[in-house]
Amino acid sequence: MLTKLAFTGVKSRLKDYVVLFFGLVISSAIFYMFEALATNQSFIKANAQVTGASFIFQFGAILLTIITLVYIFYANSFLMSMRRHDYGLFMMLGAKQSKIGQLILVETTVIGTIASVVGAIVGCGLTGSIGALLMQHMLGEKLHHFSAVYGPAVVATIGLYIGLFLVAGVINRLALTKTPVLQLLKGDSQPNRPTLKPVSQILQVVFGLSFLVVGYYAMSHIKQLNLAAIPIALVTIVLGTYFLFNAIFVWLVVLLKRTNWATRGLGNFTLSQLSFRIRNYTKILSIVSILFALALGAITVGIGFNRQIKTMATANSAYSAALVDPSTKTNHLINKLNLATKATYSQKETKSTVYYNAGEFGQHPFQATGLGETTVFDSAKKSKLGTPKYIKLTVNQLKQNTDKLSFLQSGSQRIKAVKVVSASQFESVKGQPHQLTLFRVKDLKASGKLMKQIVKSAGITSYDNLPGSYGLFVMGTALFGGLEFMGFFLGIAFLAMLASCLMFKILSGAASDQRRYEMLNKIGTRPQILRRSIMNEILVLFALPALVGVVHVLFGLQMFKVMMIDPYNQLWLPFTIFFVLYMIYYVITVLLYEHIVLPKLKIDK
Repeated sequence: MLTKLAFTGVKSRLKDYVVLFFGLVISSAIFYMFEALATNQSFIKANAQVTGASFIFQFGAILLTIITLVYIFYANSFLMSMRRHDYGLFMMLGAKQSKIGQLILVETTVIGTIASVVGAIVGCGLTGSIGALLMQHMLGEKLHHFSAVYGPAVVATIGLYIGLFLVAGVINRLALTKTPVLQLLKGDSQPNRPTLKPVSQILQVVFGLSFLVVGYYAMSHIKQLNLAAIPIALVTIVLGTYFLFNAIFVWLVVLLKRTNWATRGLGNFTLSQLSFRIRNYTKILSIVSILFALALGAITVGIGFNRQIKTMATANSAYSAALVDPSTKTNHLINKLNLATKATYSQKETKSTVYYNAGEFGQHPFQATGLGETTVFDSAKKSKLGTPKYIKLTVNQLKQNTDKLSFLQSGSQRIKAVKVVSASQFESVKGQPHQLTLFRVKDLKASGKLMKQIVKSAGITSYDNLPGSYGLFVMGTALFGGLEFMGFFLGIAFLAMLASCLMFKILSGAASDQRRYEMLNKIGTRPQILRRSIMNEILVLFALPALVGVVHVLFGLQMFKVMMIDPYNQLWLPFTIFFVLYMIYYVITVLLYEHIVLPKLKIDK
């Protein structure tokens, strides 16, 4: 009987549960993909470039778990609030609190099991399709030992999400079984009308702005505060956001009702709808704005990291690669490249020092991407992500600062001192002679195929051992490409969860709102005007956290100046992608709300 009641309860709220399912399926599918990529040891060992990205995926899975836990608590609390009336009726009919508690646990476990299983299945498909394509694009070569279905990741995903739901179910059980029956029956119909308390409101605005200023300051001064900037910013921005919503939003609604705009059309009705449960909305809008900032920030930073890979690699060294004593085959492959420059220098290697002939540097000047404070980017470029500015060093400059040359040493030479000496001194040095070949290609990405052949023919097994910008480019592609991969999918997961939370909050009051729309319909209000009122009301609830979230992101990008060349470069791309997806959720919410409120309206004639 208990199981039947649980399934009947789920069936009666199927449309509401579909919203929860969708958010959970997206979350669990992305969690599975991160786990499958991060923990598949055969795949990681066969693709050495994935090692750096593996840590990133594991970090993304942990972050996703934390946000999902918050989402599950909010989503479950909304669903439980919709069923409070049912639970109250069961208690009035004689059901024991223990049985109601068991009913809640059964419902929650059923939801969690179905969502996690479906999410794992979707995750397998996502990993095998989009995940594989993105990973192959990121690595630039065919994947080895890649498996869309990875058993340990499936077990971890299903086990984790069922566990999260059990925790949420126990908490919901404790909360609802201690709630009086009368409150369960009438709790949702009691308004929480705002009243203007000027002193309290002004204090909240002051505190809110102060907290935000501290949070923004911490993010923009991460160099000085180091890791302490992150918890400081997190706490102060969350508190500041809540105070501002709780003060300004309430104040704004009450004041707008006193303006002429409220008397136009259904303006007053729309504002009254917002003010009916205004205090509860401020809490969820604060959470949604933070999730919005995390989602948009994840996508923005991910795309930004990937865009700067080539620029950062070429800015580190003026040469794509440096090879000591390349073979005839290797030289033949080098000459096939689309070269911007190539030079060969004689070496003499002793136990502690590598010597170079200064005369050769006079004939073929050594190039660098800047020394000291010299800019490495072309100042004529409007964007910092321009082409690096290469500088020809004089022999004296090279003698005074051999770091750039030392960076291009290979193998055991890296730990040895570098000296540039005159031709006569070079001749007198007794050491092992070598030839150092330096070259720079015009386009690292376009030359990738030939560069891989050159690296292989030179006997280099790891890109860590390849001096020059190409080795950095390959390793950066795995690292920053992994960040883009993680950022994009984390952004999608956060978006699904934040929009679902907002949808739950809006739809949870739709049943009681239906009576108000029915009254408007009976007095002759046209359906188009009712729909416009619904669109305006929901637009306000979606727009406010979006605006606050955008401000958080714009200030939050200051943190990434220590890792990115220009975190604000081409912001329109991630912002456009995100807002299109966000507006899709807005349209779906409007349609669902209208479906609940409007279909039963009939005008008495």
